[in-house]
Amino acid sequence: MNASPRRTRRHTTVFALITASALALTACGGGSDDAGPGGEGRGAVPTEDVVSGVKKDAAAARLLPAEVRERGSLRLATNVGGSPPGNSYLEDGKTITGLDADIATATAKVLGLRLRTEAAGFEAILPALSSGKYDVGTGNFGVTEARRKTIDFVTYINDGQGFAVREDSDLKKVTDLKQLCGLDIGTSAGTTFEATLEENKHICAESGKKPYAVKTYAEQGALWPSLQQGRTDVLMSTINGLRYGVAQQEGLKFLGEFHRLDVGFAFKKGTPLAPAFQAAVNRLIEDGTYARILKKWGTEKSALPASKISPPEIKD
Repeated sequence: MNASPRRTRRHTTVFALITASALALTACGGGSDDAGPGGEGRGAVPTEDVVSGVKKDAAAARLLPAEVRERGSLRLATNVGGSPPGNSYLEDGKTITGLDADIATATAKVLGLRLRTEAAGFEAILPALSSGKYDVGTGNFGVTEARRKTIDFVTYINDGQGFAVREDSDLKKVTDLKQLCGLDIGTSAGTTFEATLEENKHICAESGKKPYAVKTYAEQGALWPSLQQGRTDVLMSTINGLRYGVAQQEGLKFLGEFHRLDVGFAFKKGTPLAPAFQAAVNRLIEDGTYARILKKWGTEKSALPASKISPPEIKD
């Protein structure tokens, strides 16, 4: 992300748009009586404080490497995509809010650590972990077999892949990518969505159909305008992000889940931090903080019963 100012503006159809110089976080028409996930009006970003009361857990903190305990801080890279429940900026243009932000803050509190947080592009975070630039990364990183070769994960939610379209679309539920042949599909660059689409492009030609076109966007917030304005026919993105976005906008529909993935904190392969982070997330699950965070962001259906370290990719 660049360091230029971000601002909030109203629009009747677009929920979130990030440009090179501004963040536009919208609220649709409809009235404030329509409550959002945290009880706020439709289109409002939840601001309930659900993490400030979290206390340090000595047992979890003891699992940290000694030098980390002594330093008392970690370098966190996080993707700020602009569309809740993923991370976005508040009106001050500096404060990061979102599901990932709340989980990271609460986990750090359990471990007695300060997070030195830096916003970074989605595609840049995982390589930067491997190079040692950051200690930990967040950005709705799904656990895949390809990523597990170079990255360690500590899971904190179950999300995955889904689709959304305009209400006038003939698509109902996508169960096979051949249903997308001939369409323009919008998705975020460098994601499992882009990889899935590119890897399966051949199925259209093999079925005698026109291939679908994959249109990638560097910022997730640009996806919604591409759909609303007709530049794409369908969006492929996170299940939670699509559910949230469709609920905040008129004229769109969510087509359901396509493929589930566990999501977690990302670390350099072989990190000694994983056991402490796993213990901290499990502590949040046990004390109810985890449930409060998920309720705030309307993601209760994605709850995990327990955190795991680099579990196998979910295969449907």
